[in-house]
Amino acid sequence: MDRREAPEGSLRERKQRLAREAITEAALALFDERGFEKVTVTDIAERAQIGRATFFRYFGDKQEVVFADGGAFDEVLAEAGGPRADDPIGDSLPAALAFSRAVAVSYITRVTADPAAYNRHERLVESHPELRARSLIKQRGHAEVLRRLLESKGAGHEIAALAAEVALAAFHAARTITGDRPEELPAAVEAAFDRLAGIDGISGRST
Repeated sequence: MDRREAPEGSLRERKQRLAREAITEAALALFDERGFEKVTVTDIAERAQIGRATFFRYFGDKQEVVFADGGAFDEVLAEAGGPRADDPIGDSLPAALAFSRAVAVSYITRVTADPAAYNRHERLVESHPELRARSLIKQRGHAEVLRRLLESKGAGHEIAALAAEVALAAFHAARTITGDRPEELPAAVEAAFDRLAGIDGISGRST
């Protein structure tokens, strides 16, 4: 193996990450300055000092930039607590809920780490019907990925689907309860799982 292969690969990944971040920062700044409707892909590319072709190498359209989370969800899935890979979930709803809880709380903690940025994103989404629709599609995608991951850990289809949907419902409930105050969202999701833990012995807390 060429010793330069790994460093070159790492450098390429770093450049790609920096390019995505530059595009995202340029787009969000322009959305704030001019409004979402008045910003074009060309505007974003010029602000980020890249060509249009480079923009489309990373994003399909300007809506997609709004929902770029820097890979936070993928990172959370890789680092999530809950059952170990060698400890299958099987038909245990408590175990599936514990894993879903860990994923949901960790992800929400990450995306709300900068409350001002989170609120800016939410205002932008809520003010445009097409972005609200895109947001729901993204959330459905996350639930589907979580369901498949649970199944890969041995959960049955019904258990996996239920645990994934509970995580999504806990998020929506927490937003309603807190008035979408980002600093309170992670704890509110935890509280939602705690409430569920009292129903017929169901547990959503990992051990």
